[in-house]
Amino acid sequence: MASSPLFSMSTMKRDSFVMKTITSNKEFKFNVSNSFDKLPVASPTLLLTAENSLKWGQNESLLRNRMQCRAVEVKNMPGYPMGKKFELDDVIEAQQFDRETLNAIFEVAKEMENIKKNSPGSQILKDTIRTVEGYSDIIVMRHFESGAAKRAAATAGIPIINAGDGPGQHPTQALLDVYTIEREIGKLDGIRVGLVGDLANGRTVRSLAYLLAEYQDVKIYFVSPDVVKMKDDIKKYLTRRGVEWEESGDLMEVASKCDVVYQTRIQRERFGERIDLYEEARGKYIVDENVLKVMQNHAVVMHPLPRLDEITVDVDADPRAAYFRQAKNGLYIRMALLKLLLVGW
Repeated sequence: MASSPLFSMSTMKRDSFVMKTITSNKEFKFNVSNSFDKLPVASPTLLLTAENSLKWGQNESLLRNRMQCRAVEVKNMPGYPMGKKFELDDVIEAQQFDRETLNAIFEVAKEMENIKKNSPGSQILKDTIRTVEGYSDIIVMRHFESGAAKRAAATAGIPIINAGDGPGQHPTQALLDVYTIEREIGKLDGIRVGLVGDLANGRTVRSLAYLLAEYQDVKIYFVSPDVVKMKDDIKKYLTRRGVEWEESGDLMEVASKCDVVYQTRIQRERFGERIDLYEEARGKYIVDENVLKVMQNHAVVMHPLPRLDEITVDVDADPRAAYFRQAKNGLYIRMALLKLLLVGW
C-alpha cells in the first residue's frame, strides 16, 4: 500500500493520548496528568496532520464528510450568555481575535488552570453527556505550506486548529504568549516587547505581532540579522493599527527598555541550501547573563521552545526566565480552545 503521511490519528485515553502515524505505525504516548479527563468533552478524537504532508487536496473527502460540532449550555461567561456558541468555527490566524474575545478566552484558560490544579475532574458536562454524544472531531493541523490550514477550513465541516503553517502563522502559540505576558507582567496595554531572532520565517512572532496590535500604547522592537528581518506585511499592519515599531541591531539596548524579550531560534531548514546565510545569522543575538544584567527587574524572557543556543542555560535559574511557565500555559490555552470549539461558552 502506498504510504501517505497526511494524517495521524490521536485518541485520548484516561491518563494519556496516543498519536499513531499511519505511515510508520509508530506510537508516541503523552502523559497529560489526566488533563483531558478535565476537559468538557467525553473522550474526544483528534485528527492531526503532519507538517511534511502531501499537497492539500488529497483525502479532502475525509474532511468534508465529518460531522458538525454542536454547542451546549455549560457556564455563563461575562458578556457571553449561557449556551452561546463560540463565535469562531476554526482557529486559523491571529487576526481572528479581537481584544474582547482574547480576554474571554483567557478567563476560560484560568478556569482550566484551576481545574488542572484543584479538581479531581471537571463536572461541566455531568448530566449533559448525551447532548454531546454526537460531537465530531477537531482537526489539529501542522503543514509546511503557508495558508494550508485556511484551505482545509474552507473544505472541512468541523473545526480546524492551525498548529503552524510553514512560515505563515501559529495562532495558538500567540494566544498562550499573550496569556503569559498578562500573567507575568500584569498588563497588556502600555508594554514594550522585543522580538528577537528569525523574524522573517518565524510564524510565532508574526502571530504575536498581530495579537499585540489589539492593545493600547504597545511598542514592538524587531531585533534580527539582516537576512531574516521582519517582513513588510507585518510592519504595514502594525502601522495601519497605530502600533509603534522600531528595528534595532542592539539587543542590549532593546533589552534594557522592554518588559518582554521574546527570543526565537534560527532554524537551519529555513535557509535551504544557503548554509552561508544560516551561518551568518545564527549566534548573532544570544540572551545570556549579560542581557539579564541590563533587563528591568519585572521584565521576562520568553521563547516558544525548543531552543538551540540562543538562550544560555545559566539564564534558566533567573526568575525572569518565563519560557518554562510559558510552555505550561500552553496546556491551559489549548484546553480552553477545545472547550470553546466543542462546547461553547
